[in-house]
Amino acid sequence: MGAVIPDSWKEIYHEQLFMQMADVMVSNGWLKAGYKYICIDDCWLATQRDENDKLQADPTRFPGGIKKLADYVHARGLLLGIYQDVGKKTCAGYPGSQGFYELDAQTFADWGVDLLKFDGCYYENLEQLEGYRHMSIALNQTGRNIVYSCEWPFYARRLSKVNYTEVAEYCNSWRNFDDIQDSWASVKTLIDFTAALQDQLVPAAGPGAWNDPDMLVIGNFGLSWDQEVTQMALWSIMAAPLLMSNDLRDINPRSKELLQNQEVIAINQDPLGAQGYRVLMVDGFELWEKPLAGGCLAVSVTNRHEIGGAQQFLLLRSMLWKGLACKNKCYLTQLLPTRYEYGTFNTTFFLQLSVNPSGTVLLRVE
Repeated sequence: MGAVIPDSWKEIYHEQLFMQMADVMVSNGWLKAGYKYICIDDCWLATQRDENDKLQADPTRFPGGIKKLADYVHARGLLLGIYQDVGKKTCAGYPGSQGFYELDAQTFADWGVDLLKFDGCYYENLEQLEGYRHMSIALNQTGRNIVYSCEWPFYARRLSKVNYTEVAEYCNSWRNFDDIQDSWASVKTLIDFTAALQDQLVPAAGPGAWNDPDMLVIGNFGLSWDQEVTQMALWSIMAAPLLMSNDLRDINPRSKELLQNQEVIAINQDPLGAQGYRVLMVDGFELWEKPLAGGCLAVSVTNRHEIGGAQQFLLLRSMLWKGLACKNKCYLTQLLPTRYEYGTFNTTFFLQLSVNPSGTVLLRVE
């Protein structure tokens, strides 16, 4: 869980921005809520490696170097993530890691980096994607605990069928689809893509290995309140990495409260590590469920209609966990869009839910 500073902020892309964001993450409760990583995206690099072929930070944007920034972040109890590419260049055209995997991994370890996002631009063939395996091994050989977030499946899919079991052996998380945009259309596309491939994605996911549908755009400008609730609910159901792409310095209070909701975060971070899945689609509604530790269950109902008012969805016990949920009785709590305790239900229970267009109701079943 953490925050990513997007490379679209090039005009203010400076170490001071990351230091400010680190301070805000501590002072405004983000660290306490569980968000630990502050991640640099593309464009942090100098245009050339140094005389020893080591990567170096842009001297204007990062005059103190990445080690100084890592020390600043660590002093506040946070962790630092950085960006690189498996190919000859990064997506923005800076030096990539091809041919320098061991050297770059050790450089990141020496700087105190805690997470590496490894992109895939400027690759030439399937053999080049061996670099994802190569970097994974190189990171482990440094002896430093560095989370490895790779884009292997996204690029490999264009060339061959993805072996997700293999990907999970090398990567801690992996991107499967295009970059998310600050729009409801983009969020919908990522939800639909994940559901369409869930038979491949869900079995590969588990503790230490996560499918990544990309960042949370909650707190920006493209989503309505109901759509923000839907992204937070579905990303938690999907056990997705919770990485925010927004400006924490002026986020609105309602979005902040949603992103810091401890009960929803607990579903995302559940120790069982199971990725949720779509159970059914009917009359413009989607029902998702996620098994939780202790025999509990998270359930979400999304209204995919985008016009009109709230619509009713009848949730039956038989719909959940292949009809095995609440075998004797269970306790239902609604977490989103507002918290409400429905209480105890027996085997014959049903629930009439009112769901706004493009909105979601998130429940915990115990």
